[in-house]
Amino acid sequence: MYITVFGLPVHPLIVHATVVVVPVAALTVLLSVLWSRFRDWIGVGVLVLPALTLILVPLTTQSGEQLEHKLSHSALIERHAHLADSLLPWVIALLVGAAGAYLWRPGAPRITRGRVMPTWLRIVVLLVVVVAAAGTLVDVVLIGHSGAAAAWSDVG
Repeated sequence: MYITVFGLPVHPLIVHATVVVVPVAALTVLLSVLWSRFRDWIGVGVLVLPALTLILVPLTTQSGEQLEHKLSHSALIERHAHLADSLLPWVIALLVGAAGAYLWRPGAPRITRGRVMPTWLRIVVLLVVVVAAAGTLVDVVLIGHSGAAAAWSDVG
């Protein structure tokens, strides 16, 4: 079902929330594993932002697919749609890394409180977060650039 808000397709509206929240979530999770004071300060927020991306990304993708069916065929739109399909796995990995960082912090839930995170597991969590954050940020830039190129290619 093709949705509009005041005559505008919903995709350009929701995509702006996505291109803000997804990078903020990636940077928040990255900071939480690199900086203990930030991790203590952000608390459960390190999980909330990536969880929000798991809502926004599918909504953005779905609204984009609906808009794609309304538009005439374009190689630029095809490229944008193809790139957009790769974002969800990155934000899932980001949430997994955030959960690992959250569970073994001071003041963690009872199931992990007082347990020392093994060094190998710290390294795994750190690697997952660094790779997921980098992949997420790069993917958002590529998707955003291709979307802007598709939207504005006929202008000017």
